[in-house]
Amino acid sequence: MKPRLLIVTFVILALAVPALLPAQQNSKAGDPTSAEARLKANNIILPAPGKPVGNYVEWVKVGNLLYVAGHGPSQQWNGKGKVGKDVTLEQGKEAARDAGLRMLATVRDALGSLDKVKRVVRVFGMVNSAPGFWDQPKVIDGFSNLMTEVFGEAKGKGIRAAVGMAELPFGIPVEVEMIVEVSE
Repeated sequence: MKPRLLIVTFVILALAVPALLPAQQNSKAGDPTSAEARLKANNIILPAPGKPVGNYVEWVKVGNLLYVAGHGPSQQWNGKGKVGKDVTLEQGKEAARDAGLRMLATVRDALGSLDKVKRVVRVFGMVNSAPGFWDQPKVIDGFSNLMTEVFGEAKGKGIRAAVGMAELPFGIPVEVEMIVEVSE
C-alpha cells in the first residue's frame, strides 16, 4: 500500500506545484529579457520613427511577418560616402548601428512594442563600398550586434546578407532592410 500512496502523492504534487509557481513571462515589460526592458537596461534611446523619402511605405505586415523598408543612418549622421575611402570601417559599423536604432523605432511604431517581435528572420545590409573594400559583413555587424543586444541571441539573429554597393541614396554609407516574425 505504501508504494501506491507514494505514487498518488507524487502525481498530486506534480499537478499542483506548477499551479503554485508564478507564471513565466514572455516578452512582458517587467521581464528583464524583454526587448523593451533591454532597451532601458542598456540606456538605448530610440529616435522618432522615420518617414518615407520616396513613393513607398516604411513597413508592411503580411500574416505574422513584418517587412521593414531600407533604413540608413539618421540625417544627423556625420559620415557620407564610401566605406573604405571616405568612411572608416568603425564609422561604417556606427552608421549601421544608427540605422538599426531607426529601424527599431519603425518596428515599435508598427507593432506598438518591440516585445511583439518573436525573432529577426532576415537582414539585408548594403554598404556603400570603395573599390577593393571587402569587409561589408564587419560593417553590418554594427546593425546585427544591436539586434542581439535588444532581442537576445536566439531572437536577434536571423539569416543575413551584407553586400557592397557602388552608391547609396544621399551618399549614406549603409542601408539595411529587415524582416521580423511577430506574435499575433
